[in-house]
Amino acid sequence: MVKVIAEIGINHNGDLDLCKKMIAAAKEAGANSVKFQKRDPDTCVPEHQKNMMRQTPWGEMTYLEYKHKIEFGKDEYDEIRRYCKEIDIDWFLSVWDIKSLHFALLYGNRLVKIPSALATDEELVRRAGSNFDNVIVSTGMCNFQEVVQMTKRFEFTRNLILFYTVSAYPAPLDQLNLDTLDLYKEFGHPIGYSSHDVGVYPAAATVLKGVKYIEKHFTTDKTLWGTDQSASMEPSELKELVEQVRMLEQTVGKRFDVLPCEEPNRKKLRP
Repeated sequence: MVKVIAEIGINHNGDLDLCKKMIAAAKEAGANSVKFQKRDPDTCVPEHQKNMMRQTPWGEMTYLEYKHKIEFGKDEYDEIRRYCKEIDIDWFLSVWDIKSLHFALLYGNRLVKIPSALATDEELVRRAGSNFDNVIVSTGMCNFQEVVQMTKRFEFTRNLILFYTVSAYPAPLDQLNLDTLDLYKEFGHPIGYSSHDVGVYPAAATVLKGVKYIEKHFTTDKTLWGTDQSASMEPSELKELVEQVRMLEQTVGKRFDVLPCEEPNRKKLRP
């Protein structure tokens, strides 16, 4: 079964109650899991941006203060773990630095994601591969040689899940190049598609390319404050995506013999 991931990311804006509403909405829409982004702002925010002033719903503050404001810590993720278990939906993290990788390990080592921005960070990718059972790496902004080099870091661990991504928001349809998924299959790892294109159908169509995972940014309301909201799916759209994925799953496969549905006509029309 293709697993559909609702990427809540930072759309919760640091509000745990809103986050739980998003988790519940993703579950109701049929998602298999929800994903969040974990950063150490002191590490991830460039020095030249840390003291830049920004208008936020909580007033004017520096960019660094804003990033700390919306970042969940252990108390929040403990509650997220409890709540996801209660409603029976999986969850995991994208990690943006080594400290966040160590944080993710507090919740087990089943799965972690390296985002496209860090796909060429050799140390982060290597440590993820050494510590987690499964590591998703998104490849937006990578050329093919960079993808090849990254996959070599998993030659011995064999725990890579390779995600094709176009890192534009939204990604233009005429630049999706979804046939690249055929190339990714040749690496011999499970493949997925992190979709930044508008709508349901391009992402759903990747089922026919053999993906095992489809990820979409998710929110309960595109008009909420935040940079990722407008490029995210609302619950009705995610529900439609899941329905299309489940329908297309029924169509895949190869045939080598007469099909059961053809037998009556074969008997009637063949001499």
